[in-house]
This record gives sequence, structure tokens and C-alpha cells, in this order.
Amino acid sequence: MRIIIKGGIWKNTEDEILKAAVSKYGKNQWARISSLLVRKSPKQCKARWYEWLDPSIKKTEWSKEEDEKLLHLAKLMPTQWRTIAPIVGRTPSQCLERYQRLLDEAEAKEGLDLTGPAGDTGPSADDVRRLRPGEIDPDPETKPARPDPVDMDEDEKEMLSEARARLANTQGKKAKRKAREKQLEEARRLASLQKRRELKAAGIELKMKKKKKGMDYNADIPFEKKPALGFYDTTEEKNRQPEMSLTNVHLHKLEGKRRSEIAEEKRKKKQKTNKDEAEGGFINFVPARNAQLNKLKEAEQINKRRKLILPAPQVGETELEEIVKIGFAGQNVKAVVGEADNISSLTDYTPSNPGLPLRTPRTPRTVAGSTQTPRTPGTLLSLRTPRTPAAVDTATIKQLRAGLLNLPAPKNDFEIVLPDVEGKEELKDDIEGIEEDASDRDKKLKALQQAEEMARLRRRSQAVQRDLPRPINVNSVLDTSLEDALDSDSEIQKLVDIEMIKLLQRDAAMHPVHGSKPENLDLESFEEFPDELIDQVKKEIDLELTKVTNELSNEDFDEIWSQINNTLETNQFRNQFETNRNLMIKEATKAAKLEKKLNIILGGYAARSQTLSKNISETFDEIEQAKIELDSFQSLSISEEEAIPKRIQSLQNEVDYLIKRESELQQRYSSLSTERQDILESINA
Repeated sequence: MRIIIKGGIWKNTEDEILKAAVSKYGKNQWARISSLLVRKSPKQCKARWYEWLDPSIKKTEWSKEEDEKLLHLAKLMPTQWRTIAPIVGRTPSQCLERYQRLLDEAEAKEGLDLTGPAGDTGPSADDVRRLRPGEIDPDPETKPARPDPVDMDEDEKEMLSEARARLANTQGKKAKRKAREKQLEEARRLASLQKRRELKAAGIELKMKKKKKGMDYNADIPFEKKPALGFYDTTEEKNRQPEMSLTNVHLHKLEGKRRSEIAEEKRKKKQKTNKDEAEGGFINFVPARNAQLNKLKEAEQINKRRKLILPAPQVGETELEEIVKIGFAGQNVKAVVGEADNISSLTDYTPSNPGLPLRTPRTPRTVAGSTQTPRTPGTLLSLRTPRTPAAVDTATIKQLRAGLLNLPAPKNDFEIVLPDVEGKEELKDDIEGIEEDASDRDKKLKALQQAEEMARLRRRSQAVQRDLPRPINVNSVLDTSLEDALDSDSEIQKLVDIEMIKLLQRDAAMHPVHGSKPENLDLESFEEFPDELIDQVKKEIDLELTKVTNELSNEDFDEIWSQINNTLETNQFRNQFETNRNLMIKEATKAAKLEKKLNIILGGYAARSQTLSKNISETFDEIEQAKIELDSFQSLSISEEEAIPKRIQSLQNEVDYLIKRESELQQRYSSLSTERQDILESINA
């Protein structure tokens, strides 16, 4: 089980979450703020805010006056850093750290550090206060935050997402209450403003209470410059009495009623009428008086009704007469046709029902006490389905049986009557006389077009229908084929070859190969044969082919087929080889010319590129060598800078020791010389 100890170094994400939480929850709800941070307690969050994140914290360099004030207050109030901090304008941790730094500087200046007899120096104050490996910082809230790693832990990601979701929810109960209070305050301000305006329009002036010193922008004019006095006297205009026609007039009378006020009045009036109707419906002590009141109310409602304004009629008298004539004509036709045998094939177009009212009739109000409470099944026995009363079932069954008994007895005498032929012929003549519908005609035309399109697709050659490979450049192929056809000995072969050439030209013109240009040939020169003739020719060819195949044996057929196949393959490979060789020669010549041209154009650039690449490589080597030397000298400089103060300090310590030793020896020498002189004087005496 993983145990998390709250505390430790603060991270950048924790600082940002703490800032956002303080901006939302304030500086009193530290328990709620610490719930967003997994590894921090409320006390640590509060200390982090007041010791590092508060924007009012001063993090600049200490001035001389601040140092003097700090030393003076530390002498007056030793170790009371929370009392000293607000006076100095710093945090308690900053005051303590600065005081220790000043003490260290004073000790170093006076030479009170620890030194041994052999010149060995003890650890400095900074070394003593520096953390050792494995020790925990007792005051991490005063240190800068650690930067976030690139790959954060899953716990940190979960904490960050939860904090983002909670801080984004700004519409809590308190936020809604604040918004509601803000709206009420705004409404109160507008109401007071309207009240002052109405009083002012009535001639009553109210003095505004000044909340703060300064200029009142509602009463005074800022930066007012009064104009200079003119040449004419204006005392008469100033003493003129104002018009009092607008006094004691409310503002709402001048502006008129608002929509909300009108709607509120209508609602109250409707509510009052409903209440009166309810009282009149349920309390009926004097029926005659109520009838008289109802008549008065109906007369009042009739007077209140607006005049019915209907639009102008869109159908005139002539149109109505024509509609009536058409109706009579339809009824006459139906009467005539009704005598025929095919009356079942006609449809009745008479309206099914008269016009319904546009408004649903109101349900009549029930008199008090006229209805009973409906019976409902009990809810205690939930396992039983409520049962329909048996009396209702028996009454329904009896009514159904009585209705079935009233039905007449069945009669099984029926006979089949076939319709007359004359009626059918007349019906057929009538159908032929009827004009064809446009949709049926369009369907027939569409079917004819589809049939013609299918016939046109079937007229294509088999090579096009089966999507077999065809020559792209037809003209070059047809020239050689035409020569071979004319040189052929057989007249039949000549005709076949000529027809094949025409067929190739026709396919190239009407159905060009994808990626090739269509040939500019005269399509009218090609003869089109009817489908019946083509089908007849195909049948004759199939018949002749069956005869030939029946006359030949399998051995003869295989021998002829092998000879023809070998000859065709040899000619095909020979032509393909010649074509590929010519294409290769052509492309090689073209490539050689292009290579020669590029060598002439790019020769100088290639030489220049080689020279520049060589110079770049040499320069790069020199840069690498200079960088190595620079790193070496920098490391040497750093080591010398670190060693020089130590050497100076050791030499200074030795000099101080020698000076001190010399002074001691001088004092001893003077004392011994004095003692010697005294001894000599005593001996001489």
C-alpha cells in the first residue's frame, strides 16, 4: 500500500491550482482549497500563499534603509519575525533569511570564522545551513516551485483534471445568490432613479446625499467654463417664471403604459371574472336574479364584441354557376352509367360528410353534487388485477345476443350472371377514346429510350463490349494493315481485312481508348446495318462454323491451330521487339543529348559546389577544434576562479599567523631584554 505524506517541494502545477482556487474560494476556505491538492494540507496551502504566491509580496533586492530597519527591529524584538515582517514590508521568512545573511557578512568582515592552528578553515554558515542528501527541507513554502516534467504521473494528471472541472463550475449556490443580489441591487437603483424622475416631473426636488468628497457628475458639469458676460442684459430672461402646465404630472402618464403593465391588468381582470363565474356557478340561492345577471353579462359581451370583418370573396357569381353546372353534369353521367353493368368500376366522388365546425364545442359544466366519485381498485393488494364488474359484462352480452337474434335467416339461393360482350366492347371503345395520361406516356418514352440504348450498346463490336485491348494510334496500324489486305491473294481475305479496318476506324472514332485523342473521321461514311440483318448474319456464321468444325477432326484442328498460333505469336513478339528497340534507341539518344546539355550548363555549378563543400568541411573542423579549446579554457578558468580565492585565503591566513607570531615573539623579546637589563643592573649594583 502506497502511503502519501503531505508536504514536500511545491510544483508549478500545484502553484497554478492554488492561485485559481484562491481567486474562486477566497483566503479563508483553506480546507476546501487543499482538497484540490492531494499532497498538501490546509496549513501548507495557507503558508504557501502568504509566503510566496501573494502578489503583494515584495521580492526585489533589499535596500540599505530596509536593512537598517530590520537590524534595529531585531534588536528591539528578537526572534519576533511575524511582528517585524509587516513593519519592514516583507514576509517573516524573508526577514529571517536576510538577518542571517547580514550576520554572516559581518562575521566574514570581522574575521570571526573558525580557523585552526595549521590554517585549516571550518565550514561556513552557508555550508552549515545547506541541506545534506537525504534531509528534508523544513520550510519548502518559501522556495521557488519545481518545473513540471514532460511526462506527468497519472496521479498528477487526475488531480489536474479534477481541479479543472471543479474550478470551472462557477454557478454554485453562492454564485447564484450573488448574481440574484446583484440583480436586486440594480432593480433597486432603477426604482429609486424612476422615483426621483417622477418627483422631479411633479416639481419636487430631492437633494442627493453625497457619499464621498469630490464632484457630483449628476449635478455639476465637469470642467465647466462659464461664458463671459455679453453686451446685453439677461436679467429679464432669468427672472421669467417657468410654465407650470407640466406640474403634478406623473411620468407614466406622459410615457404611457408599458406592455408588461397592460398584460398584468388583463391577467388580473381575467382572474377576477373567473372568480365571479365560479361564485355564480356554485352559489345559486336566487335563480331569477342569476338569470337576470347572466342576461346582462351576455348583452355586455355582445356589445364588447368586435365587428366581424371577412375578406372579399374570391369566387364570384359566374364561378358558382359553373360549379353548380359541373355538379349536375356529373350526377347525370353517373345516372346514365349506373344503368350499365360496369357500375362497380366507378368511384363515388360525392363528399362524405358536411363541413365540420371549426371550433370544438365546450364541455358543459357539471353541477355541484351531480357526479359521484369514480370507483378505483385498492392499492393494498398489489398481486391481484382489478376486476371488471360482472353486471356490466352480463348486460353487454345480453344486448349482443338480442342484436344477433334480430338478423334475418340466411338465403343460399344465388346465381352467377356473366356480363354481356357488347358492354365490354363499349367499355373498350370508351377506354380508347380517353386521352393517355402524361405520366404513362413519359414511362413509355423512357422505356423506349432504354431499349434503344441497349440496342446501341449491343451494336458495338465485341472488342469494345468485352473491353479488350485495342491500338491507341489507329492510323499507323491501319496503313500497314491496308497494305497487307491489298497484297493478299484471297479475295475473301481482302474483304475481311477491309471490313476489319473500317471497324477499327469506327471504334476509334466513336469509342476511343482511355487516354487517347479521338480520330477525326467522318462518321456518316460508316454504314449502319439493322439489327435483324446483324442477327441473321450471326446465325449464318454460327451455322457455317458448326459445319466446318464438324468436318474437321480433332487432330486436324489441333495441327492447324498450333500452326496459326505459332505464327501469330512469332509475329506478335517480333513486332513488340522492334517497337521496344526503336523506343529504346530514341530514348537513349534523347537522354544523351540532355545529359550533354546539363553537363555544359551545370559544370561550373558542380565545380563550385565541390569547392564550397570542401571549404565547409574545413571550416567545420576548425570550429570543432576551437570549440574544444574554448571548453578547455572555460573549465580551466572556472577551476582557477574557484581556486584563487582559496589560495588567497590560505596565504592571508598564513600571513596573519606570521604577523601574530611575530608580534608575540617581539613582545617576548622585549620582555626578555627588559629582564636581562634588570638582571645586569642588579649585578652591577
